[in-house]
This record gives sequence, C-alpha cells and structure tokens, in this order.
Amino acid sequence: MSLIELTKDPSVWESFYEYKSGLRCPKAFTAELRRYIDGKEYLPVYEAVAAGKPFPHPSKSVISKLSSSKKRTVYTYPGSENTYLKLLTYLLLRRYDGLFSPSLFSFRPAKSAKDAVRYLLKLRAPAAGYYYKADIHDYFNSIPVEKILPILRETLADDAPLYAFLSSLLSDPYVCDRGGLISERKGIMAGTPVSAFLANLYLREMDEGITSDGIIYARYSDDIILFAPTEEGAKRQAEKVRETLAGKGLEINPSKESFGRTEDGFSFLGFFIKGKTVDIAPATLQKLKHKMRRKAKALVRWKEKNGADGDRAAAAFIRMFNRKLLDTPEDNDLSWSSWFFSVITTTESLKIIDLYAQDCIRFIISGKRNKKRFDTRYSDIKKLGYRNLVHEYYAARDVETDGTPVTASPQ
Repeated sequence: MSLIELTKDPSVWESFYEYKSGLRCPKAFTAELRRYIDGKEYLPVYEAVAAGKPFPHPSKSVISKLSSSKKRTVYTYPGSENTYLKLLTYLLLRRYDGLFSPSLFSFRPAKSAKDAVRYLLKLRAPAAGYYYKADIHDYFNSIPVEKILPILRETLADDAPLYAFLSSLLSDPYVCDRGGLISERKGIMAGTPVSAFLANLYLREMDEGITSDGIIYARYSDDIILFAPTEEGAKRQAEKVRETLAGKGLEINPSKESFGRTEDGFSFLGFFIKGKTVDIAPATLQKLKHKMRRKAKALVRWKEKNGADGDRAAAAFIRMFNRKLLDTPEDNDLSWSSWFFSVITTTESLKIIDLYAQDCIRFIISGKRNKKRFDTRYSDIKKLGYRNLVHEYYAARDVETDGTPVTASPQ
C-alpha cells in the first residue's frame, strides 16, 4: 500500500499524535494537532494529493541562526498541508529507515546527537590518531533536483504514487516571496518536513562506501567527520569526500573544514570531545557569548534612548535567552538545552555561559562595566526570571534518569 493511502487513515493519525504527545513538544502544537485530527482537516489534502492536483507553492523566508549573525533560507507550506507533510515524513522515515548506514544519525527513529557521540566513543574515535571534519555548504537548498530524482525514483520503486507526489513538490520552481511569486532553484527546501528524509537519502551511497572501507565515520545531515590512524590517511579520505560531494553538485564550507590530532580533542555537532569528556565546542560557546553581548548592548541603547527601567530591559534579555536556550522552538526541533544537556558530561562551559549571561544582565541594569554593576545581586536577577543553565542541566539529567530521556525527535 502506498504511504499516500495511509494518510487518510484516522488510526495512523492517532498513532502520530500519540508519538508527538510523548515528545518534549509545546502544548500549543499538540493542541493544534489534536484539533486538526478531530476536524479531519487532513482529508481534503489527501484527496487533492491522491487526485494529482497541484500542491500549494511554498513560502520563502530568511531567518537568523541561533548563536550567529548568519542567515539561512527556509521554506514552509500552508498550515494544513504542512501538517499533512509531517505525517507523511513520519511514515517515510520509518518505512525506509533500514536503507541507511549505521553511521547516519540525523532524522532517524531512535537516533540522536547523543547516539552519534556514543557511536564515536564506542569505536574509540578519540584514540584513532587523526580526524577530518567537514560541513556541506547550504546542503538542503543546494541539492540539485535533477540529481536526487533518479535516486528517489529507485528508492520508491514500490510506491509510484508517493514518488509522483514528491517529484511534483521538488520540480515546482515557484515560491511565494514577500507577497509575490518567483522562480528559483531551491533544492530539497530546508524547513519543509520531507527535506529530512531527502537529506538522508541523497548521500546514502557515500555513507555506505566510507563505512564499508572500515573507516570510523559519522554524518548528521550536513556535518561529516571521519578518522584515520595517520594524517596522510585522513587527507586521502578527505579527498574522496570532496570528490564525491563535487560529483553530487555540493560544496564544502571552507571555514568549517578541519584536520587535527584526536588527542587534542575534536568538535562535532557543536560538541567538543576529548578522551571520554564531552563538552560544548569552543566555537559554539563563543558564538553564543557574542550573541549575548550584542543583545545586551542593543538593550542598553534602547533603555537610554527611551528612558526605560533597567529591570525591564534586563527582563527582555532574560526572556529572549530563556526562550532560545531552554524552550522548544517548534514541534520537531530541539531547544539548545535539549540538544546539549543529554550529551555533555561536564558543566564547565555551562558555568561560563551562566556567568557571562549574569554579567550581561548586570550591565543592562546598571549601564556600566565597572564594579557598580555588582550592586545587582544574583537574587535580583532570579526575580526577573533568570534560569541558571547548570541547575537546568542537572534537572534535565534527573528527568533522564527517571526514564524520560531528552532526545532528538525524527519528525
């Protein structure tokens, strides 16, 4: 049976709801999903898809990346269609999960960043000798549609209706942009639910090839890392990766490509691994501090310009970073803390972030960098809603110990 046919089945939607309700999803999302299912709002979408009618064009937006001033382009479909695609992706990721290499950890049932780190530790990657790490530039939006469609056709040979539908989505050249309709190359469209499955699928052969060569290797979407006993061996493998990606129409981000000795530690997925210790990567830590510093300066300027109360400006800073670091942003995304707390084995970087955030808050309230800022006590900061990351970390670990792990959700 085609997965398209399953999307009209109320019991399938109930299973999807049960799965989502068991995750760390915002209550607003699960409530909206409940309303969507009870109203059978998926049926008109299913009927249109089954009849081969054109799907709505996606909307394009440019958003800021967390802990960075860089922007990324994402695409979204209208609400009802987007929820329909979430279920379809949920089914896709489970029916075809057996196709993927054990070295792939992104968007997979029962796999997470924690599993990627544990996998590397189990294979003794920290003692391997040398590593090579790379990041694919704008991976999702750079995948050539003409190259992925043959791979998708072969994979979905047992489900022609599903291939026809996904092919129509990828082949649609139009997007809604600032009130108008434009034509552009958009790859597999970062931000859309089905892009998760497609991102896994496109480099499947590379994953299998490197792993079958006996190389310690891991991939999480666009992040790649591999290990070799010698520097020369790492460089040879790196060249193979570059050649493979070039043949796929992809480029490596040169600023995120690196070699090194594993005994000095290495970064992967925002983590820093040295021996058996896992912490937040230095680059990730610096980006977050930079974002906090910029926001603190902006709030001081706003406070002075408007004659606003320092506590009010500080509370705005606290709300922003509580939301970014601790709250779940979307139904299938992890908050910053959920990503890191379940993996790191030390609180050293969290202590640094806590102290830096507190210093920013004191600066916002006092408007000064001198000792005067310490007139604001820690208890005053707590009253404004500040949540200490070290305390939150131990609370999350307690929850995990009780049997409710903080893990990634594959759609």
